[in-house]
Amino acid sequence: MIVTLAYGRTGLDVEVPDSADIVVPQYTPGLRDEEMALLESFRHPIQSPPLAELATPGDSAVIVHTDITRATPNALILPVLLAELESAGVRRDDITLLNGLGTHRKQTEGELRSMLGDHVVDNYRCLQHDCHDDANLIPMDRTSLGHPVRINKHYLDAELRILTGFIEPHFFAGYSGGPKAVLPSLAGAESVFTNHGLAMIAHPRATWDVTDGNPIWEEMRDVALNTNPTFLLNVTLNTERQITGVFAGDMLAAHAQGCAFVKKTAMVGVEAPYDIVLTTNSGYPLDQNLYQSVKGISAASKIVKENGAIIMAAACEDGLPDHGQYADILAIAGSPDGVMEMISQPGFSVQDQWQVQIQAQIQQKADVFVYSDNLSDEQIRQALFKPCRDIGETIGRLQEKFGIDSRICVLPEGPQTIPYVVA
Repeated sequence: MIVTLAYGRTGLDVEVPDSADIVVPQYTPGLRDEEMALLESFRHPIQSPPLAELATPGDSAVIVHTDITRATPNALILPVLLAELESAGVRRDDITLLNGLGTHRKQTEGELRSMLGDHVVDNYRCLQHDCHDDANLIPMDRTSLGHPVRINKHYLDAELRILTGFIEPHFFAGYSGGPKAVLPSLAGAESVFTNHGLAMIAHPRATWDVTDGNPIWEEMRDVALNTNPTFLLNVTLNTERQITGVFAGDMLAAHAQGCAFVKKTAMVGVEAPYDIVLTTNSGYPLDQNLYQSVKGISAASKIVKENGAIIMAAACEDGLPDHGQYADILAIAGSPDGVMEMISQPGFSVQDQWQVQIQAQIQQKADVFVYSDNLSDEQIRQALFKPCRDIGETIGRLQEKFGIDSRICVLPEGPQTIPYVVA
């Protein structure tokens, strides 16, 4: 049978055996009137006064938004949010849009315009967070785990601190959205490194769908609360990138409601593990590099058998990528075991080690193949994966290895679906 995978900007049709199980999130239709839903959320928020009551003429406002690696419909939600602030008396000159990059690269002018829309870029102050810019990072109290914290000065100096984003399951923070808009998005590099450190990533509750008892998420929560955010605006999306829900108001209360909403559609139980799992990273913009695509591999790892195989289909328009340390760590380490040995050395702490740690842990369990039109076989091997140039042919070879009765699963939407083996 033919299955359409979420791949790049256009999708990818592949032929898989008729016996394969296709696991997708429960479909939720988009809201009929997204703009009205946004306005209603500002005026009747969750455990918070209306946004207009929180704003005072003359207030400075910073709106934190997600970067180009996230699917948040910024160009849709930000103009509505900006209009609501201005109708409450906040002057346009007092509003700053802040790109919450964390340790990611800055966006180009063209990328900013595609993310935010020309009207926003042309009429508002748009800044990009730099986790290495000491002049614009303000020290705060250490966390309960003793980790250092520095947060973006522009955000902390604002009288209105508004966090935006979208909620989806996250492979080590439980869910995206909510406090992630502060840590890692607006933090100094050292705060990201410690929050995503070796022991934190290895914690058994640092995984999909878990926030309570997850040390990564709980530290994110505590740091965000210490910055006194004024208002949260998070949305949920379906596979067509339509808004399915708006969760606005108090950061924790609104985020919790959004997570509960996502869990109903994204978490899907299966009866038993699979020999072969074909997955994606949900298409563009989420699969624009191999680093980000570890998320989709992680989703597949939840249901693959020990010594099974995962096939990842990711367009990777941005390569491995060339920025950051992801590719360098993998090239130096040379193998999944080498990765774990390297990052376990006392004092080892570099950007992107969290991603290679998760990747290595998965590869110690299963073989991982990568199909990508924008990566060479050499690049795929450099990242310690096995190249795949024909998904159907690779599945056929794996069936020969595992036997005619091998169990196969396809996750066409990647980490938009988080499968789990029903106990």
